[in-house]
Amino acid sequence: MLALSLATLAGSFRIKLKAQSVCEMENSRQSKESSELKRGTSLDDYKLASLGATNKHQLQNTWTLWGVNYDPEIPWEDMLKEIDSFDTVEDFWNLYFSIDTPSKLNRGCDYMLFKKGIRPMWEDPPNKGGGRWTNSVDKRFSAELDKIWLDVLLCLIGEACDHCDQICGALVRIRKNINKISVWTKADAGDEAIREIGHKLSCEVLNLKGKKNWIFFPHESQES
Repeated sequence: MLALSLATLAGSFRIKLKAQSVCEMENSRQSKESSELKRGTSLDDYKLASLGATNKHQLQNTWTLWGVNYDPEIPWEDMLKEIDSFDTVEDFWNLYFSIDTPSKLNRGCDYMLFKKGIRPMWEDPPNKGGGRWTNSVDKRFSAELDKIWLDVLLCLIGEACDHCDQICGALVRIRKNINKISVWTKADAGDEAIREIGHKLSCEVLNLKGKKNWIFFPHESQES
């Protein structure tokens, strides 16, 4: 599990990565993170710093985290549970550290992070007719799943894509053999925007064991 310096992260959000590419930010982040951890900084330190923060750093959008515990006997909409919403860097970390990482979820559970006002359903107007970039992670590589999910979350809430306005949200799905992470795009996202979002995801998420390429599917596709 990764943790970023709050000041570094918030600063990156404010300039929306104009001075750095996504890949450059990743390299810088790893270097800073390594130095901080060598000095004895723990993940609990980040959590405590976030909980005690008074001058919070505003995000570009408000985001809502949803959860699902799949039951074939229950309609999808009834399974959706709204967990919490946040609009600052500090509140994001508060939420992130207060819940289980994807690798600790039971089979059949999902997390969904979507912009506030957008429900994680294909039928919801902003999603209807859109699509999703999907990446599959083998069940054997739980640490990689957690890292990819966190990288995707930071990419989204940090507005790291030039076409971030065309992104609705992301989800992680825990299943028997393969776990999946998807980033959903709007129906009116053009081919250029879709390609750019896919490129940013490929650049942001490092080469890890068990990670396949990002593949785009229209929501109407039978692939899930």
